[in-house]
Amino acid sequence: MTLYSTTQQDSDPEETREWLDSLAEVGQGRGPNRARYLLAQLLEQARRGGFLPDQLLSTDYVNTIALEHEPAYPGDEELEEKIDSIIRWNAALMVVRANTQFAGLGGHLSTFASSAELYDVGFNHFFRGKEDGGAGDQIFYQGHASPGIYARSYLEGRFGSDVLDRFRRETVRGKGLSSYPHPRLMPEYWEFPTVSMGLGPIASIYQARFNRYLEARGIKQTSSSRVWAFIGDGETDEPESLGALSVAAREGLDNLVWVVNCNLQRLDGPVRGNGKIIQELETVFRGAGWNVIKVVWGREWDPILAADKDGLLRRRMNELVDGTFQKLRAEGGGYIRKHLFGPDPRLLELVAHLDDEQMGHLRRGGHDRRKVHAAYKAAVEHRGRPTVILAHTVKGWDLGESFTATNVTHQLKKMTVEQLKSFRDRLQLPIPDAKLADMPYYHPGPDSPEARYALERRAALGGLLPSRRVSPKQSMPIPGKELYEEFTTGSKSPVSTTMAFVRLLTRLLKDPQIGRRVVPIIPDEARTFGMEPLFRQVGIYSAQGQLYEPVDADQLLYYLETKDGQVLEEGITEAGSMASFQAAGTCYATHGEPMFPFYIFYSMFGMQRVGDQVWAFGDARGRGFLLGATAGRTTLNGEGLQHEDGHSHLLATAVPNLVAYDPAFAYEIAVIVEEGLRRMVRETQDVFYYVTLQNENYVQLPMPASTQENDVREGILRGLYKLRAAEKRLARHVNLFGSGCAINFALEAAALLAKNHGVSADVWSVTSYQQLRRDALDAERQNRLHPEGPRRELYLHEALGDAQGPFIAVTDYVKLVPDMIARWLPGRLVPCGTDGFGMSDTREALRRHFEIDAPSVVLATLDALAQDGHGRPGELAGALKTYDYDPEKWRPSSL
Repeated sequence: MTLYSTTQQDSDPEETREWLDSLAEVGQGRGPNRARYLLAQLLEQARRGGFLPDQLLSTDYVNTIALEHEPAYPGDEELEEKIDSIIRWNAALMVVRANTQFAGLGGHLSTFASSAELYDVGFNHFFRGKEDGGAGDQIFYQGHASPGIYARSYLEGRFGSDVLDRFRRETVRGKGLSSYPHPRLMPEYWEFPTVSMGLGPIASIYQARFNRYLEARGIKQTSSSRVWAFIGDGETDEPESLGALSVAAREGLDNLVWVVNCNLQRLDGPVRGNGKIIQELETVFRGAGWNVIKVVWGREWDPILAADKDGLLRRRMNELVDGTFQKLRAEGGGYIRKHLFGPDPRLLELVAHLDDEQMGHLRRGGHDRRKVHAAYKAAVEHRGRPTVILAHTVKGWDLGESFTATNVTHQLKKMTVEQLKSFRDRLQLPIPDAKLADMPYYHPGPDSPEARYALERRAALGGLLPSRRVSPKQSMPIPGKELYEEFTTGSKSPVSTTMAFVRLLTRLLKDPQIGRRVVPIIPDEARTFGMEPLFRQVGIYSAQGQLYEPVDADQLLYYLETKDGQVLEEGITEAGSMASFQAAGTCYATHGEPMFPFYIFYSMFGMQRVGDQVWAFGDARGRGFLLGATAGRTTLNGEGLQHEDGHSHLLATAVPNLVAYDPAFAYEIAVIVEEGLRRMVRETQDVFYYVTLQNENYVQLPMPASTQENDVREGILRGLYKLRAAEKRLARHVNLFGSGCAINFALEAAALLAKNHGVSADVWSVTSYQQLRRDALDAERQNRLHPEGPRRELYLHEALGDAQGPFIAVTDYVKLVPDMIARWLPGRLVPCGTDGFGMSDTREALRRHFEIDAPSVVLATLDALAQDGHGRPGELAGALKTYDYDPEKWRPSSL
């Protein structure tokens, strides 16, 4: 293997040979470590002299593992080839049948066709299951390859043909096969949601790291677990795919193996038509500190490359770009001879013994199970670094001329009878011509050598995969009400809801029942959120511990990293933090160990920044708490437009199993967290929570006593309760809704209305418009579909009782948030919210700007009364003067 791409002509071959022979002699006689040392010294000397070679991180376009270092193949290759053919056929037929019967249903033929051997070798010889009592491996499958995984399960007897026929047809609950890996839809099969967007790659890195965290914390022995991630070369364009490579190297995650299916094609065309994606990725991964193994050519190339004494073929392979390699495969043997070997008679001589048909059967390395096995074995035996295997494949391999390596292959979903016949012949399957029009699946029978072999291999490796098993500790206790009692009494001095939460988290960490299972996750903002006491209390997890004396070692709350630390301090990466959140939040299924992640972040960088990962967490059936700190558009007053969140609650509303709250007081937070733990642990519900927290200090009110008409705890959880009734009900009466810190504007407005305008007001705390809306929609649906049954009442109507409008809702979020319940209210709703871009100023100025301060609420109330026929002449104009309100001020949403 050379150190860099040898594209230039050798001006002194004899001298080159002497150097290479010397190096080989050292390696063979004194071992690889001595050879590496000498190379390192030579490179250092070259650096000092200023003549380091270009592309030092890239090697020749050949296999990393030399033929003489390949281990013997441990399986029955002939039988595995037959199994591969059966799986290929059924994977393709699944998609073809679906799209023939239901046009436009979709699916992918060509991705699995390019990666079949990559999976087969893993399933037959490497992927560990959990049925033998071990931790098993975690596998992130390439999403578009799902038909091949289903086809293997069909051969194993896990699915019948009727199930295969429901590919991408899932509305009959529990009867279909999801398009891609979706645990939400197939909770006993898929473990991790993947497909596009780079979410699988980054999740796999943090999964491997979390496995180490579990072992370091004494939760679970995971040293035998390995994480495998199968990735498309086009998928590496996503920033999340490659953005955390240094994390894996820095953490020494040798329990992680990536397999990049380098079929050189995206959906529309080449990944790097004018470049070489394998070489590019080799440079990126090696530069990031990974162990890189290239599987470029199949065994048929070994004698040809061995005969290339002068390196002419290597140089030619280095020169050609991916667009050319794609065309070489698409055009066949004669074209390969002319355009790969033809430019030089010496190259033609290397393949003179091959006819054009044989030339067309020169495989790429990702289609040779012997080469793939050698790479996998080297990867699992490597120590100290994660490994990436760059496997050269052909998109649409073996599907036929219309599919193989064509730009449109990703979009092809159907096959004609003639194409099926050709496909069957290539796979050598015993399917009669007369049956091809029926597009039959093929199964050799449960007692066939193929089926028995597949099952025997899985039994030897710990059981069938994919498999998701939920078997958490059934007796897991959760804290009782005494842990939360201190939060019901309020505070004498001003306190932010963020600090109230931190106090609650601190108590949870100390809890003898679940404390060790709490996982605080922070993206480099612990001091902003007042969480630095956790550094000393439980420590920051570091695989290496702390190899330095921290600069603040003389302080009480110094920065403490320990090998068994509990805090995951992720640095400035919301994507990485969210990947850790997924690993922790799904641990109850992945490892049978319930963990309780609390991920706290700038609210603006939550739903907006990592919305794809939030959705994936819901798909993964994750459990945990997302805490959106510094929430609202006016509390983070000095940070400006890109930091001020006024819309995350809208985004949260769209995630079906996410429960979103905007609490105003510490007792509301305590009730929400207590209920969340109950639902996730005792009820084992696959839900997670989004709770927004403000950094504004104000006196925390004590929890009101419940009455027969107003159950405060139920109201907090269901979204609405009466916080404070008017001291005296006047002729003109309104209802004020407040959420989060905006509850204070509602309380102040109620006082102003009574004092200055003769209007009484009940003030309601709305903890969740999302929950109120969901309840209302569920009630509507129930009543619509059961017209003769008893009518289900909306909780909103129950809670409001005989309250009438107008209703004025004030929020630090956009007006669409309270608008979500407008049509169910028994009166006019007037929302006061923060529509528009955020900006920097004082909180008071921002609240006047967005028209949510107490005077703005008063004005909205008086206008609503006027529209309802209860206004007084000149009242609104007088109020504008009273509160020094500029009617020509900027319209907030116009910026």
